[in-house]
Amino acid sequence: MLSVLTEKLSNYLEPKEVTKIERAYRYAEQCHSGQLRQSGDPYITHPLAVANILADMRLDHESLMAALLHDVIEDTGVTKGQISRRFGRTVADLVDGVSKLSEIEFETKAQLQAESFQKMTLAMSKDIRVVLVKLADRLHNMRTLGVLPAEKRRRIARETLEIYAPIAQRLGINDIRVELEDIGFAIMYPLRHRRLREALKAAGKNRKEIVSEIHQAIEVRLERESFLALVKGREKHLWSIYKKMRDKHKSFRDIMDVFAFRLIVNSVDDCYRTLGIMHNIFKPVPGEFKDYIAIPKANGYQSLHTVLVGMHGVLIEVQIRTHEMETMANYGIAAHWEYKAGEGTIEASQRRAIRWVQGLLEMQQQAGDSLEFLEHVKTDLFPDEIYVFTPKGRIIELPSKATPVDFAYSVHTDLGNSCIACRVDGELTPLSEQLQSGQKIEIVSTQGAQPNPNWLNFVVTAKARSAIRHFLKNQQHDESVDLGKRLLDKALANFGSRYNSLKKSQIKRLLKETSAPTFEYVLQQIGLGNQVPFAVANILVPPSKRKIPEDRRNATLPVVIDSSDSLILHYARCCHPIPGDPILGHVSPGKGLVVHLESCHNLKEIRNHPEKCMSLSWSLSAEGEFPVEIKVECTPERGFIAALASRITDQDATIETINTTEKDAYTSIVDVVLTVRNRVHLADIIRRARSLAAVRKVYRVKNK
Repeated sequence: MLSVLTEKLSNYLEPKEVTKIERAYRYAEQCHSGQLRQSGDPYITHPLAVANILADMRLDHESLMAALLHDVIEDTGVTKGQISRRFGRTVADLVDGVSKLSEIEFETKAQLQAESFQKMTLAMSKDIRVVLVKLADRLHNMRTLGVLPAEKRRRIARETLEIYAPIAQRLGINDIRVELEDIGFAIMYPLRHRRLREALKAAGKNRKEIVSEIHQAIEVRLERESFLALVKGREKHLWSIYKKMRDKHKSFRDIMDVFAFRLIVNSVDDCYRTLGIMHNIFKPVPGEFKDYIAIPKANGYQSLHTVLVGMHGVLIEVQIRTHEMETMANYGIAAHWEYKAGEGTIEASQRRAIRWVQGLLEMQQQAGDSLEFLEHVKTDLFPDEIYVFTPKGRIIELPSKATPVDFAYSVHTDLGNSCIACRVDGELTPLSEQLQSGQKIEIVSTQGAQPNPNWLNFVVTAKARSAIRHFLKNQQHDESVDLGKRLLDKALANFGSRYNSLKKSQIKRLLKETSAPTFEYVLQQIGLGNQVPFAVANILVPPSKRKIPEDRRNATLPVVIDSSDSLILHYARCCHPIPGDPILGHVSPGKGLVVHLESCHNLKEIRNHPEKCMSLSWSLSAEGEFPVEIKVECTPERGFIAALASRITDQDATIETINTTEKDAYTSIVDVVLTVRNRVHLADIIRRARSLAAVRKVYRVKNK
C-alpha cells in the first residue's frame, strides 16, 4: 500500500522528505494497530488514502506526514507533545488543527460541528495547510460513507454541502469541490441524483454530433491561425445542474442547451489572441464576457469567459486559460505549493486564502458563540464577486449585491461603524444601493456615528453583519445597564435609599439570593425588563432597614428617557407617544421599558402600582423620528390624497401608511401614520393639512 504513495512522492519530493513520510506512516500504522474501520478494513487505510489525495495535489512533506497522523490524537492515546517530539512542532500543530473536539461534551450535534469548525479556523489562521488536510480527510470519508446508517450519511452529506464543499471552492480546489458535491448530492437526494444522471446520459447521446461539429470548427480555425491549443469539452456535474435548476428556476433542457468548451493555450498573450479568433468564428453574446485574468477571483482563479452563438443557433460557453491557470483552477491554493524553508515565496492565491482566513478569525472574535460564527461563515461561502475601487484606486473584492456598507466594513471595521453616507462615482448614493463592478466608492464618515440596526436588512457580507451585531450587542448592553441603574434608583427612592449609597454588603447579599454572576448583570436584566426593579430593591433594602423619605420628591421624580436609549426602549403602538407628550412606562420582559401616553387606556389597571408603572419624562435632547397617527375628515375630491401627501412631505415628515374609508356619501376618512420629531412638528403638519379646502377636521389618534 505504501509503495504506491512513495512512487508518487518520489516524482517531486527530496529522498530525505520521502523517508520522513515513510517514518510517519510506520508510526501511524503502529498507533492504529488492531483498529478497524466500519467497512472492516484496517484503519491505516484511511490516513493512507488521505495522504494519496494530497500527493496527487503535490503537497509538501509536512502536509503528507500530518495526513498520515491526523487521527492518532483523536483515536489513540498519543498526545500532541509526543508527535511534536518525534516529527516536529509544525506537524504536531497541523495534526492538532485537524483533530475534532472529541474530549468535550456538547448538548447538540450542531454545537459540536460549530465548535470543531471554530477550532479548525483558529488552526487555519496559523497554517492554511490544516484545511487542505481536512478537505482530503473529508473527501475519503465521503467516498466510504456507504457502510454508515442512512441518517448519519445524510448528516455528514449536509455538513459537506454546507461547509466543506464551499470552503474548497473558496480556496479554488475545484477537483475536490466537484467530487464532494456530487457524492453529497447522491446521498442527500438519491432520487433526484439518479433521475438527473439518467437524463444527462440520454442528453449526451443526442449532443455528440453537435459537440463534435463545434469542436472540429474550433480546431480547424486555430490550426489555420497556427495556434497551439488544447480544446476540451466541459462536462457539467450533477450538483451544479441541480443548483441552477433550483435557484434559477430553469428546466433541464434550458441548461443543457448550452455547450461548454475549454481552450488551454501557452501564454497570457495567447489567451487574448484566441479570444479574438473565437469572436471571429462565432458571434459573441453582448454582456457575457468576463475577464478573470486581469482581475482574478478571490480564490485566485484566472480565465477568460465568453458566450457565443454557434452553428444551428446553439449557445457556446468558452473558457480560455493557460496551462498554469488550468492547474490553479483544479488545485487552487495547493497548486505549486511553496512552503519550503528558506524560499519565502507564497503564491498570490495563498495570500488571498490567508487574508480570507484572517477575516474568519476576526468574525470569530466578534461572534457571541460558535453557532453564530458558523452561520456568519456559511453566508460568506461562496458568493459571486464584484470588483470596486477605493478613491486611491485600490481594488476591493465584494460578493454580488454588496452595498456601500459592506464596502466600508471590508476596508476597516471602524470605517463601517462611523459611515453616514457614500459617493458612488462622485454621486451621493443611498447606503442600501447595490454596487456594480468598476464603480469608485467613497465613504463619508463622521466621529461619533453609530451603525444603524436597519443595515442588517441589506448587508450581504459576513464581516459587515458580524461587526454590526457585535456593536449593537455592546451598545444594547451599555444602554440596558444605564437604564437599569435609573429604574433601580427610582425603586430604591421609595424605601428611602439611593443607588449611589448602596454598600458592598447589600450587593453581595443580592447576588447570593439571585445567583446572579455580577451586579452589572442584574442591572442589565432590569433594563431589559427581565427583572422587576422593585423586587431587586426589596432584596437590597430589607423592611428593617427602610426609611420613609422625608422629602418624597425623589421618590416621585420621573425617569428621564432619551432617544439614545433606542435599542432598549419600545414605543407603544396603541398610543404612539412622541417627545413633548406626558408619558408613563411599564417594564415588559424581553422588551425593556415600554413607553405609553399618560392617558393611554391600556395602562388603566396598572397605573396606580408603582412596582409595575412609573412616570417618565422626555430628555430635552430627545431627537429622532417617531411614528404618530392622524385622521383627516374631508369632502371626497379628485387629487386630494396627492395634495395631502404633498403638504405632509413638505414639512419634512415621512408617510409610513395611508388608508381611505368612506364615512358616508359626503365624507371620507383618511388614516395616516407618519413620522415626526416632536409635538411642535406634528402641530405644524396638522395646521398645513387643515388649510386644504376639502378638509373638515384633522385630529391625532391617541388610542386604538
